[in-house]
Amino acid sequence: MDSNLSKIIRQYKDDKQSVYNTWFINNEERLKAFRSIRRGVMQVVDDIKSKKFPNDFKGSSLEFVLTCITEQKQVFEGASHPFYWKPKLRIPDIYENEANKQAFGQFLENCLNAKSEEQINKEIIRLDSLKIKGLGPSVASILYFLHPTIIPPFNTAIINGFNALFKDKKKLGSWSEYLKLREVMIDTNSQNRSELSSDLGAIAGLLFEIGTQKLILGSDIYLSEPERKKLEKLIEKRQADVQQEKEEENLHTEMQYHLLKIGSALGYDVIAASNDRSRSHSGNSFSFMSLQQFPEINLDKETLNTVKLIDVLWFQKNTNNVIAAFEVEKSTSIYSGILRLTDLSYTIADGDEVFYLIVPDKREKDVCLQLCRPAIKQNNVLIKYILFSELRSHCDALCKFGESHHIMEKIAKAV
Repeated sequence: MDSNLSKIIRQYKDDKQSVYNTWFINNEERLKAFRSIRRGVMQVVDDIKSKKFPNDFKGSSLEFVLTCITEQKQVFEGASHPFYWKPKLRIPDIYENEANKQAFGQFLENCLNAKSEEQINKEIIRLDSLKIKGLGPSVASILYFLHPTIIPPFNTAIINGFNALFKDKKKLGSWSEYLKLREVMIDTNSQNRSELSSDLGAIAGLLFEIGTQKLILGSDIYLSEPERKKLEKLIEKRQADVQQEKEEENLHTEMQYHLLKIGSALGYDVIAASNDRSRSHSGNSFSFMSLQQFPEINLDKETLNTVKLIDVLWFQKNTNNVIAAFEVEKSTSIYSGILRLTDLSYTIADGDEVFYLIVPDKREKDVCLQLCRPAIKQNNVLIKYILFSELRSHCDALCKFGESHHIMEKIAKAV
């Protein structure tokens, strides 16, 4: 089993289009998501405590969190479906049953504050004992982003991959089955940590690949004609997704370049996200345009690391005072950028800053819808947006005629 598993892991890691390479290690959105989702879960807890949590998934802070998770795509596609309110079935019973709602809120808060595996397991067992209709281990997708070295994500593809790899028959909707699966995953991961990661997203991605048949176990596997066609479609879709991702990365880089160029022309110190400073656009290296060192800001390490991942920041010259923050969004993500800017406002805001989303033109309606959500409005953080086309076409004029960051108001929109 060990040598065979090592071979499977190598195949998984060598495939440049596998979720290991396209989601786990080469996806800056995954890194940015952890703190944003954590902050979103804190909002869910606060809403339940203050009796502001609605009796429907739509429009709730929980919907915001789950959509931020599903923006991770691939491993987390469909993660929000179990939380949709199904009134005829009265599931999941956390919207209209106040006792269940409070129990769910307390569960999330206790998991947020948990420091050990034992504490989290205890909370899972306690939640399971309440037998809340429709609330099963789909919650693990949320817990993964709170404790990625303790809780693996869980969905149909992952459990199918688990059963195929370990010749088991685990079922989807049971916490007890999930905990058994988790034990095997952690033990397997521990034995192969040098090839995988302490972050359980790596082994979950492996099972996901097996469960969707993108990674076939053994050369003696026979696929029927419908299965073969399904696999071919999956591979074609993955290739198309990878190509789209490359195109969006190029657009993302271009927008960052325009923001760095404008900020510098306006007389600000500018800096790109810490993991983007090796990039360049049209021969212009971000490392030459950005500050050589991130300004000293009095924040805890975790928060500071998140702030450093903001796509572009403008600072008042020779100070640590942020004057403008920009998050460049792709065609598939909006929620996570809003969460990051909202989170940033809690940590550095003193009244002078402006926060912008830079968004694809075709997502304008969606941006307006999300910025109007009560879960965002109640935070009292004004986030404006700028369309890709506007930033691109007016970049040179903004550089030439602008005197301060207020020039961005000429192309920015608010809802």
